[in-house]
Amino acid sequence: MQNFATLGLSQPLLKAIQDMGFEHPTPIQEQAIPKLLGDPTDLVGLAQTGTGKTAAFGLPLIDLVETGEPTTQALIIAPTRELCLQISKELELFGKQHKQINILAVYGGTDISRHIRALRRPVHIIAATPGRLRDLIKRKAVDLSEVRYVVLDEADEMLNMGFKEEIDEILDYTPVDKNTWLFSATMPPEVRRIAQTYMSNPLEISIGSKNTANVDIDHQYVEVHPRQRYEALKRFLDFDPDIFGLVFTRTRRDAAEVAEQLSKDGYRADALHGDMNQQQRDRVMEAFRSKRLQMLVATDVAARGIDVNDITHVFHYNIPEDISFYTHRSGRTGRAGRKGISMILMHPKDKYLLNQVERRTKVKFSLSHIPTGREICEKRLLLHMSHIKNMPVLPDLEDFMPAITEQLEDISKEDLIKRVASLSFSRYFKAYRHAPDLNTGGRPKKDRSNRSQNFKRLFINVGGVDVDGKGGFLAYVCGNTNIPGSCIGRIELSAKYAFFDVESELADQVIDRLNGHTIEGRTVRVNEENTPLRKDKKKKKKHRKGNRSFDKRYR
Repeated sequence: MQNFATLGLSQPLLKAIQDMGFEHPTPIQEQAIPKLLGDPTDLVGLAQTGTGKTAAFGLPLIDLVETGEPTTQALIIAPTRELCLQISKELELFGKQHKQINILAVYGGTDISRHIRALRRPVHIIAATPGRLRDLIKRKAVDLSEVRYVVLDEADEMLNMGFKEEIDEILDYTPVDKNTWLFSATMPPEVRRIAQTYMSNPLEISIGSKNTANVDIDHQYVEVHPRQRYEALKRFLDFDPDIFGLVFTRTRRDAAEVAEQLSKDGYRADALHGDMNQQQRDRVMEAFRSKRLQMLVATDVAARGIDVNDITHVFHYNIPEDISFYTHRSGRTGRAGRKGISMILMHPKDKYLLNQVERRTKVKFSLSHIPTGREICEKRLLLHMSHIKNMPVLPDLEDFMPAITEQLEDISKEDLIKRVASLSFSRYFKAYRHAPDLNTGGRPKKDRSNRSQNFKRLFINVGGVDVDGKGGFLAYVCGNTNIPGSCIGRIELSAKYAFFDVESELADQVIDRLNGHTIEGRTVRVNEENTPLRKDKKKKKKHRKGNRSFDKRYR
């Protein structure tokens, strides 16, 4: 195994690395650093999050920048505020032996005038989010004409977040003869387009297979119905008190609600989502990094770029709508050679989506076991008794032992143990003594009280002649809209059309993605249909008559 001294780095950098406690480079660092320090070149680096990409490009940048020149020579573009700040802080640590190097992070959510003032002095390296950097360019507050190196970090994430236009515009303000270094976890077509458009014969370094997940992560799933998801999450936390993890949710409301419920139930938890201002986000992230929080509940957008050491678990409250997000979610754990668990709390109807994730990410999921109430009680009780057994005895307690012994002389050893256990263990015993087994697969009782508010009913001119029954219909809708089957309610399938319920917040997405699609050469049309669901036979007969007129109308 190589050490950093063999990679060609300067002595000040080697001293800074040693002070930070790093001994051996990761595979991406081992391959990228010598190439970037050598002859000027464009480079594409493909590696999962947590593999040390920041040092792979950051260490060469520190050595290549000329601190005697008062110009911006390196530009790093990152998708999120958190990642932008993290990069700048790491580069400052790398460059602490280079007293004259100036590094600045610019990002949205803060007063832009502060960044404008900071840019009036020489800045050698800028780490920026695309939106804030474009604003600074428009205000003529930043000069990129002397930039020699551009780093696009987490390029696939930036494109997933819709920053294509900003990236194109920013790169147009940089010199043609610059070197571009692109780092990404996956290589979708849009990332390949950037490489082809803005790079010249780039070297390509790939650590592991393209678009695959980290081998240090154990990918697991459990089948659980939506109303049991929180209970399942809670059981994992109660069974293993050493969990330090992330929970990913689909919406901001879900993130806030899950975090609030965890806090009410006594867990150290908080939420991170797009409705929070920068000060709130910084406060939450600092608490999580310092482990004052055990669990962080976040949306995909808010959590991108999070780089926190020792995360043991990533829980997915649902399978992500965009399957490529799974790699980035799960990549928050299993970092820098450490092992981690990525756990999907999956609706039983979403098995086909899980198969898609397996095919796309080339990982194999294993069915996990939701701890039962008895298992949690036994585990926590034995853990507590172990703490009692290993607890140091206070020396001054000896003076009180005769009185204590006299007080307890009528109690047997077994009875005393039971009383100690009862005194310290009542919370778990009460909570789980009669708790049901969530692994049985039994479907919880349906609650239709707020169905009309949570679902919208849609019409589609796709029917039984086009798909193989309701299962085929469900696969068709979910496969073409990237929504999980758990978000689809009742389906009424006729030969040439269908009515189906979909969660209200996803109805527009379903309509947009299916309208204009073709099936057997026919254009698919989808729209809202407010006809109420019928239950009794008489009404069903009338409904079928009505459907014949719908059939003619939507043909």
